[in-house]
Amino acid sequence: FDAGDVTCEADALEAAQQALAEHLAPLLDAGHLPIVLGGGHEIAYASWCGLARHLAPRETRPHVGIINLDAHFDLRDPRHVRSSGTPFAQIAEDCHARGWPFRYACLGVSRAANTRALFRRADELGVLFREDRDITHTELDGIQRDLERFIARCDRLYLTIDLDVLPASEAPGVSAPAARGVPLALLEPLIEAVRDSGKLCLADIAELNPNHDIDGRTARVAARLVHLLTLNG
Repeated sequence: FDAGDVTCEADALEAAQQALAEHLAPLLDAGHLPIVLGGGHEIAYASWCGLARHLAPRETRPHVGIINLDAHFDLRDPRHVRSSGTPFAQIAEDCHARGWPFRYACLGVSRAANTRALFRRADELGVLFREDRDITHTELDGIQRDLERFIARCDRLYLTIDLDVLPASEAPGVSAPAARGVPLALLEPLIEAVRDSGKLCLADIAELNPNHDIDGRTARVAARLVHLLTLNG
């Protein structure tokens, strides 16, 4: 069912994130699998806040795995400006403040679209990452095994998909179309592994920009992803 919309008015990003978190928590409390549709990837921090609000009264140290399919780490320093480039840095800070482990996997990273400082930060935080050029048919089995080991260390999973992880030919309707990207045919087995783990409790799909879409291609990909997430394995 459609649980409603949350809009960001002008530059009131934090207020919109808080509203989305408050929207999500009761859905999670009721045992639903919410799928958030964005919007910029700043929705990831809002999604996390909703999940944390749900978990905090129930567990002292939840082991949540965050799996991000994305061309970007989104680990920029949030101390000055909070944006679609900072959500996972904000989540890392929140985990540190709560005494929760920060477990983050980012698959599809473009070396051309991330600074050396971001790669260093990912290493410092122990991020599992694979570059777009490494996700190929011949390497897929190994990447799936790495992902399965990551999943085994987690009690719950939050999956977030930035549509700019896909090639521009498959997803032109994003703010930063990929020069290379990872084809949907290679992402789907990874998504299925997350879905079928029995641990997925929250998902979102970010960065769909209808103003940049061509023939509804990106919207159809997003719809397919929603369908994939709701299928029984």
